[in-house]
This record gives sequence, structure tokens and C-alpha cells, in this order.
Amino acid sequence: MVGATFASVPLYRIFCQVTGWGGTTQVSEAAPTQTLDRQVSVQFNADTGRDFMWAFTPEQRDVTLNIGAQALVSYKAENKGSKTITGTAIYNVSPPKVGKYFHKTECFCFQEQTLTAGESVSMPVLFYIDPAFDADPYMDDVHVITLSYTFYEAETKALDEALENFYETTE
Repeated sequence: MVGATFASVPLYRIFCQVTGWGGTTQVSEAAPTQTLDRQVSVQFNADTGRDFMWAFTPEQRDVTLNIGAQALVSYKAENKGSKTITGTAIYNVSPPKVGKYFHKTECFCFQEQTLTAGESVSMPVLFYIDPAFDADPYMDDVHVITLSYTFYEAETKALDEALENFYETTE
């Protein structure tokens, strides 16, 4: 029983990543070859964990794209602290039902980011909405998608708590 409990969080994370449950986005190697006429607007949100010394903002508020077409956007991070800080981003999309159709081919969120004191960096995200989105009748009411990131200091209790809360709220 203890082993099952210990394994439940990693297994649940894998389930969310595979199915898009709770707004978990997908990772893809390349964009599809098909681009549709239907468009959606994607808005961008950026937050940081409490006591995290970075300023973190999207460089654009939103973008409108055709389903199947790739979009390149960027977020800006600046270390406002007096020491080097390594951060990691937790991310999702809303409405959560869109997660299985939202694919990233490149993202700063795929690895930890390290900024020295005062350093500022532009961090790209390359993504697309899967053409299967258009064939799903449950997506007919979706015209706006929000991509959200929250940065936390890597390997801290705050990050562990945020991940735990995220996966609890998506159950």
C-alpha cells in the first residue's frame, strides 16, 4: 500500500501528460502539415511563486493563429535578486479540455533556467494547436485559450507544494 501511494503522484503526472488532463500540454517533435482555416486566440499569462526573485512576463499578450499552424512567442525573465537563481516552470492551458490538443515543439519550460543576479533573458515557446481540435465537438465553444506559466525556484519546498497542489486540483 505504501508503494502504491508513493508511485501514485508520478503515475498521475504521466497520465496527465499523455491525456492532457487538467490542461497539461503535449510535447511534439514537429508541427503538422495541415493548417485549417479555423482560428483561435491564445493569451499568455506569467506568474512567479511567492518569494521568487524573478520578474516574469509574456512579451506579447496574445496571438491569433490558424489551427495546425505554428506560433512563436516569448516570455521575459529577469533575476531581481542578488545571487544566481535556477528556476523551473509549471505550465498548463485553460480551458483544461484543450490540453490534449495544445502541442509545444520548443519551450523554455523543458529544462531549468539559471539567471545570474540582474540577468535578463527572452525565452521562446514554439507551439501549435492539433488539427484534431477542429473535429472534436467538445471544442466548438473554444475560441480563446490561455497558456499559463508559474516559475518557482528549482528543487525547493515551494515547488514541491505547487506541483502537489496542481495535481490534486486536476483530479
